[in-house]
Amino acid sequence: MNYDIIVLGSGPGGYVTAIRASQLGFKTAVVERESLGGICLNWGCIPTKALLKSANVFEYLTHASDYGVDVKGAKADFTAMINRSRGVASGMSSGIQFLMKKNKIDVLSGNGVLKAEKTVSVTDDKGVTSDYKADKGIIIATGARSRQLPNLSQDGEKVIGYREAMSLKKQPKKLVVVGSGAIGVEFAYFYNAIGTEVTIVEYMPKIVPVEDDEVSKQLEKSFKKSGIKIMTNSSVENVDTSGKGCVVSIKTSNGEEKIECDVVLSAVGIQSNIENIGLEDLGIITDKGKILVNDYYQTNMPGYFAIGDVVPGPALAHVASAEGIICVEKLAGHEPEALDYGNIPGCTYCSPEVASVGLTEASAKEKDLAIKIGKFPFSASGKASAAGAKDGFVKLIFDAKYGELLGAHMIGANVTEMIAEIVALRKLETTGESLIKTVHPHPTMSEAIMEAAAAAYGEVIHL
Repeated sequence: MNYDIIVLGSGPGGYVTAIRASQLGFKTAVVERESLGGICLNWGCIPTKALLKSANVFEYLTHASDYGVDVKGAKADFTAMINRSRGVASGMSSGIQFLMKKNKIDVLSGNGVLKAEKTVSVTDDKGVTSDYKADKGIIIATGARSRQLPNLSQDGEKVIGYREAMSLKKQPKKLVVVGSGAIGVEFAYFYNAIGTEVTIVEYMPKIVPVEDDEVSKQLEKSFKKSGIKIMTNSSVENVDTSGKGCVVSIKTSNGEEKIECDVVLSAVGIQSNIENIGLEDLGIITDKGKILVNDYYQTNMPGYFAIGDVVPGPALAHVASAEGIICVEKLAGHEPEALDYGNIPGCTYCSPEVASVGLTEASAKEKDLAIKIGKFPFSASGKASAAGAKDGFVKLIFDAKYGELLGAHMIGANVTEMIAEIVALRKLETTGESLIKTVHPHPTMSEAIMEAAAAAYGEVIHL
């Protein structure tokens, strides 16, 4: 059967790409070997947020007296939390099935392998193989999986990845999380909030290493206050799983330390799914585990494109979606603007939340830029005080000469919802002075953005 466009993979990159292609008039199919929605909807973004919400609710109940509410006997039901998370994921995946039907997109279930002449060979669960051709092109959107280290081999029971972390049958009493990126700190928060003793081991000098230094320090402070043990400048040398639990050998600046735990969560990053899909046979060029593409996601082979976690750039769901839309709009003859990778927001949904975009203070100084910095703590925010969420701050970095908003770094309640304002302001090239004069509603957490801008220019009111 012939199509205009075939998308290999149905994650947030793949299914969004397929829908936009259909909207543009292309006869479209998507190949998926597991569940529609990919890792994000089934084992990543969405079900983890469901778990984090359960942790939030439990924390509210255990601290209800802080709000003048008397609650006794609140207990975390781990199995029910896991089941709720899986139910949310299942519902979202069903929603993608509806969207495929609505947009007249064929779903080809099975394992897809790229062939010559813009053809995909799909083998279903019964072993039957069928070939499908795409006249306009094939878009590779096969995503990524948990990266495995040689000395931290995952067995799915005692040493696990993110997938097993959201489907354990029993809550561990003690958990060691290796890696403190978004995945690591989100699971560290969840398990700690419901009563697991958590230790984070991070190789770098600070947790959430890609974030601004002040954000990392604040998150470490908040986590330690919650009872999470944090070991930076440390590395896991090996894990002994021969006994009932695990014995983790950790190399620190003060020598080796051993920690006993029930489960070790490896959260050391992801690895692109580019093996065994036919890239080598076609001669599609890869480098360091990524498919090389141009600004419009064309590989070196005409008719073959790639987006999302398999190409260089931030491995984020919203990036994959944006890349896919740009790719098919270019194929349709439009002139889409190339994606500005310098204006991509990053969000981490632990508590307090972390959100950022643009340059950190350190990276701005490395570029020898003259900058103005404004910082406004949530402890000075009326809404934050009323909500009982005073941890954190908003930090804005401006170009001193032109007023350009170079970067924003936030930590606190609901900041993952607030960061979009900054992304829009940067897209519109709004200056610091214009931001100060933009009236923000009172009382809101978002007032901290206006106040931080005012602080940079010596005009802050509430601090």
